[in-house]
Amino acid sequence: MRLSFCYAVLCIVLVLGMSFSPTNAQSPQSPEGFDLQGHRGARGLAPENTIPAFRTALEIGVTTLEMDVVISKDGVVVVSHEPWMGEEKCRTPEGGRIEDGKGRHRIFEMTYEQIADYDCGSLTLASFPEQKGTAAPKPRLRDVIQMAEAYVAEHDRPPIFYNIETKSRSEWDGTFHPKPTVFAERVLAVVDDEGVAPRTTIQSFDPRTLEVVHEQNASVRTALLVGWSESDGLEEDLATLSFVPDIYSPNARLVDEALVAAAHDRGVQLIPWTVNEPAAMKRLLRLGVDGLITDYPDRGRDVLRQRRGDS
Repeated sequence: MRLSFCYAVLCIVLVLGMSFSPTNAQSPQSPEGFDLQGHRGARGLAPENTIPAFRTALEIGVTTLEMDVVISKDGVVVVSHEPWMGEEKCRTPEGGRIEDGKGRHRIFEMTYEQIADYDCGSLTLASFPEQKGTAAPKPRLRDVIQMAEAYVAEHDRPPIFYNIETKSRSEWDGTFHPKPTVFAERVLAVVDDEGVAPRTTIQSFDPRTLEVVHEQNASVRTALLVGWSESDGLEEDLATLSFVPDIYSPNARLVDEALVAAAHDRGVQLIPWTVNEPAAMKRLLRLGVDGLITDYPDRGRDVLRQRRGDS
């Protein structure tokens, strides 16, 4: 009897182990063809990282919604470029202008209920004259995913992909966001709960969150972001990680034919940011990049149509 009981327990443990083993996770998916990504939704056309911006990008026909996320006081994953309320982007719950957003309006010190009272859609940026403002809060990551999945289902279009940047820095730990492990785990929990992990990429300038993602969820792709001044070259940049990421995502000015070839030789896709001018898009297409991130996905769509001869 005791032997049979032990055998039964062993079987249960093995089954559970198989169920949660990373080797049994769903395989990550990649977009078919060129990956047109709407930066912060469609920042050139609507206030960044808002539901209207993401819906605009979907209407244009992007392959991937690119966005930034931070963490609230109550652990909610919030879509926002800064871990505070930007003075030029948001209004207070009372409708006033933000003063000292970085010091007095930190998202990590507010619950999501408090965050949702701010209007981060009515103000538009002078540097984006085509922006059309409308009152909108900073959404939860879950809200964006649910809206996008519903849009895809309603319009019978191919599945949408997600490129989510963790806005983390070592000097911000404990002040503007939690430690990297907690940050990454909260993001992974959302994409897993919403069933989109295999269509999700986690990107970051901070290798620490990418390490957590790589270790904990094999179905999520990773992308290493690299700035103009921070890059030491492909091999040196990749060496900041203990593994080879799926995507190398540099500032577009760093991209030349040699870099594209070197990335592809390493089995890594190359998707530069942020590409807004049609001439620059055409140059990068000629070089053979795998996608691009743009504030103006409508321009990217038109360039791709011209390249295919669809215009």
